[in-house]
Amino acid sequence: MGYRKQTILWAAALLTPVVGARAQSQSGAASATSPAAPALGDMAPSFQATATDSSGRAIPVSLSDVRGKVVVLAFYPLDRSQGCTAELDKFRDEFSSMFGRDVVVWPTSVDTLASHASWAKEAHFPFAMIADPQGQVARAYGSVTAGRPYFNRTLFVIGRDGRIAYEGLRFGALSEDAYRRLAAAITAAKAAQ
Repeated sequence: MGYRKQTILWAAALLTPVVGARAQSQSGAASATSPAAPALGDMAPSFQATATDSSGRAIPVSLSDVRGKVVVLAFYPLDRSQGCTAELDKFRDEFSSMFGRDVVVWPTSVDTLASHASWAKEAHFPFAMIADPQGQVARAYGSVTAGRPYFNRTLFVIGRDGRIAYEGLRFGALSEDAYRRLAAAITAAKAAQ
């Protein structure tokens, strides 16, 4: 083994504990400010927020107000970004078959009510969108990462009983399989008493 390769391996061996300790300390800091997502079967964290639709009016929303219905709470990074457009367009295009009448769908991001209203009007979304600029709702659902200015793409199906019936902690906005799993979870949640 050459001198240079030996030096690189020696340096890597010395730095590994430091880098590992730094990664542990950073992940510990992130988890301290970013609570974990609720687990399957847990009661969904209660919240009150403001949403809007294509009308542009502010709509107060509360999880407790829709108790007894199936709720899809979908956190996404930013209005009009590529993956978010694909996801919300899919929700719109397959609204009847994927969700149906008795399901409340609340896409949620850091964007303002004005941004949501403009996009909802332009895209003809059949659902209200929650504006969570301070990230209060997203934090309660473990959908933020410390240091990131926008939410992680996560999705929760909340059953009629208020419990988490499905969680997509890395929801694939461009994956047909992700939508099939979501549709199956909604069907199961609707059937549960």
